[in-house]
Amino acid sequence: MGRISFSCLFPASWHFSLSTQVLPRLLIPSFRQLLFSGLVLCLIGLLYLLLFLCHNKYRVTDVDATDTSNPNLNYGLVIDCGSSGSRVFVYCWPRHNGNPHELLDIRQMRDQHRKPVVMKIKPGISELAKTPEKASDYIYPLLSFAAQHIPRNKHQETPLYILCTAGMRVLPESQQEAILEDLRTDIPVHFNFLFSDSHVEVISGKQEGVYAWIGINFVLGRFNHVHNDGEAVVEVHVPGSDQQEAMVRKRTAGVLDMGGVSTQIAYEVPKTVSFASPQQEEVAKNLLAEFNLGCDAHRTEHVYRVYVSTFLGFGGNAARQRYEESLIKNTAARNKLLGQHIGEIQESPLLDPCLPTDLQDEIGPPTQKLYLRGTGDFDQCRQILQPFLNRTSEIQTSLSGVYQPAIDYSNSQFYGFSEFYYCTEDVLRMGGDYNASKYAQAAKSYCATQWKTLRERFDSGLFASHADLHRLKYQCFKSAWMYEVLHSGFSFPTNYKNLKTALLVYDKEVQWTLGAILYRTRFLPLRDIQQESLKGVHAHWRHSFSFVNNHYLFLACFFIVLLSIMLYLLRLRRIHRRTAQRCTPSSVPWLEEGLGSPTLPINL
Repeated sequence: MGRISFSCLFPASWHFSLSTQVLPRLLIPSFRQLLFSGLVLCLIGLLYLLLFLCHNKYRVTDVDATDTSNPNLNYGLVIDCGSSGSRVFVYCWPRHNGNPHELLDIRQMRDQHRKPVVMKIKPGISELAKTPEKASDYIYPLLSFAAQHIPRNKHQETPLYILCTAGMRVLPESQQEAILEDLRTDIPVHFNFLFSDSHVEVISGKQEGVYAWIGINFVLGRFNHVHNDGEAVVEVHVPGSDQQEAMVRKRTAGVLDMGGVSTQIAYEVPKTVSFASPQQEEVAKNLLAEFNLGCDAHRTEHVYRVYVSTFLGFGGNAARQRYEESLIKNTAARNKLLGQHIGEIQESPLLDPCLPTDLQDEIGPPTQKLYLRGTGDFDQCRQILQPFLNRTSEIQTSLSGVYQPAIDYSNSQFYGFSEFYYCTEDVLRMGGDYNASKYAQAAKSYCATQWKTLRERFDSGLFASHADLHRLKYQCFKSAWMYEVLHSGFSFPTNYKNLKTALLVYDKEVQWTLGAILYRTRFLPLRDIQQESLKGVHAHWRHSFSFVNNHYLFLACFFIVLLSIMLYLLRLRRIHRRTAQRCTPSSVPWLEEGLGSPTLPINL
């Protein structure tokens, strides 16, 4: 029996031989075996690629503790000075890869327990209006907390932004400036953060809305313009660009947010807008924000035109208050005119279609107390609420006749937060993808249910854990109000399928402060790009670039090697068949003579 010998002299000397009877089974498998092996290896390669893509798609959801020993990690602070309190958020990001097409990969810093580094204090900073000299003492605990989490050698290069919102906006400008000046003067004395006079200010509702829009779309990955097949795209006419052709990039998501006091809408306006009148154009200037998120002002791929409008008094609780004030006023006038006493005594309550069936409620001050009894009529409640939207007949307008650019409902997506989520999920358990007809039917059924039955369901724990009796009482009203604001106020069609109500994005709460630090640090990558240019080569860029693309290079090499092995084995199989055909007893005399099997050397 013949044997085949293998030997190699590099990189180390080795040698072995195989019997020709064993060789066909090892190196010359059947075509079916080759096909099966190839499919298994291809499956392994595709699985590897899938895992890599998923890891990059959800990179912002990383919840590991922040490695503060990493010297290439940068930090940033944003203090949100709200009406009820102030919070400090600590963010971190790795060094920019030097590619001007990409944004900083900013994420929230997490402590050793993997919890976000956040601290809140009360009350709001606006409470210091009469004692502005105490502003820096008020902020001190927040900065001290942040300083403990950021490596001391990084303090000097860590930007600090103190941004004040609603509570400070209502103060006179002189009181605002007195508080801000105390912060500008005292903070640099006690802390070594990167802090200048422009880093502390009172931001407008428009700025806050833009920051919220930026933060949500960043977490959703909509600013990464390397889109895959199947991802929604949109044609964009870049503001201020000389380009005649529209740019095609990932579709961004619009934001709907209904709080207790106000309602806000923000979305990208991808195409040039037109106006019905010069007055409307003047109003639109205050509602449209055009900005560049990129580090290079000459590049337009990260230029966005975003519409933002905030409507005070259109939040869920404020709307209910306006509604109750209207009931009190109109009922008193009607009773006086007709000589009636409806609602003035408990035995003769005013019927309210916006309360669940047979729910009894009292509203108004003691001198104007009004007794209500719910009839639970969702459709009638909607009709009664429509005048509270303050719509006008002018085109391209929404709530209170405010200008609203056209929305391409066939190619858009919106996320609804706060009351949009609570109304759909807390009681109706329909949070997530919004369906207007199913929502209206569920709300109608809830309103028509006896209050006694709703209480029994509540006591049995059938509603969301954070739903309370206040939610149960006013769910019918808020369901109707949300429906009317969305469909009659903002003019969303009832067959709109791309609204998702949510509390979290990728399992985490997204604050407007994330968008604020993204926007305010947008020029920091220039530092890394310039450093790479001075070196003559983009070594760090190549490193980051290769980190991503080496996966594809590895897969390409993997499949090339796999193909080469299969072709080699097929060739061996073909050679083996030819040898088997030639090796008959008459043509191999040494077999007939009983000689020992010769060794066939194959040198590699």
